[in-house]
Amino acid sequence: MKALILKNPGEAVIESVPEPKAEDGKILLRVRMIGLCGSDLNSYRGKNPLIQFPRILGHEIAATIVESSRSIPGLEAGVNVTLSPYTSCGKCASCLQGRPNACASNQTLGVQRDGALTEYITVPPEKLYRAASLSLKELCMVEPLTVGFHAAARGRVNTNDIVAVLGCGGVGLGAIAASHFSGARTIAVDVDDAKLEIAKQAGAQHIINTSREPLHDRLQELTGGHGPGVVIEAIGLPQTFRAAVEEVAFSGRVVYIGYAKEPVAYETRLFVQKELDILGSRNALAQDFQRVIQMLEARKFPVEQAVGNIISLEEAPRVLQAWSGNPSKFTKIMVQMDETT
Repeated sequence: MKALILKNPGEAVIESVPEPKAEDGKILLRVRMIGLCGSDLNSYRGKNPLIQFPRILGHEIAATIVESSRSIPGLEAGVNVTLSPYTSCGKCASCLQGRPNACASNQTLGVQRDGALTEYITVPPEKLYRAASLSLKELCMVEPLTVGFHAAARGRVNTNDIVAVLGCGGVGLGAIAASHFSGARTIAVDVDDAKLEIAKQAGAQHIINTSREPLHDRLQELTGGHGPGVVIEAIGLPQTFRAAVEEVAFSGRVVYIGYAKEPVAYETRLFVQKELDILGSRNALAQDFQRVIQMLEARKFPVEQAVGNIISLEEAPRVLQAWSGNPSKFTKIMVQMDETT
């Protein structure tokens, strides 16, 4: 069967690999559609410190069950599913606290182990999620949205909050949708008008384009001079890491999803003076998958507008190269593995 293999940074090729077999209680899936995200781009550029080469990419998955190794209600052949791409050891400090998303030994599909940019994969049944009313494209959107949903959950976002989300890429859109779905008043921040327009459709009541508007002044204006009670950082730049702490309200919560690519210098006085909760957010939990599916089933997210490019597996190496060269020209990329959507 065919697979996209990232041999080295900047070197993606289509090659034949052995077909998997449904062993050890796993379920055989035919991969139908795969989403590409920022971590895939970082891997292609050689900037993902967790990846080892060569590696088959792909962790945002819509697939169809081919055969189940045992009788499991609801997971019969022909059923369309998405899945959680993470592993957990059950023994580390995070796992013992019921937080397997932050497992110290996690191996994510397409990063620490081979992913799903191939024709067939096998997966433990407990990792699968079905939603009969969702299309393959919608199923493919579930995992990337869960990352933003988990960030909103980490920030304890509720109906009394004003939430500012810095960055309107795929993860940021998930945080915006989650905040809106939780009843919060939500502010989207970016430098790209097209992304901000999609953010409005995802639930942002207010938008700020920081290439034209001063972030501090607009946030003060929109929050009655207090600042947002929750700031979710979904960009990963030193300046936005600092801005989150500077702009959040006193007694507020700051949630970091993005990784800064260099050290960040803080005025730590604000941590104490404002008595802030500084929170990291990694991957997602089962309840995040369930919440995203619930939102998509309610048609509360602009899937069609968020997906910019649907390509074939054969086109993927060329598109990865073009995306790396000019990332601002691309929105969500999905790889269609067959003719049926």
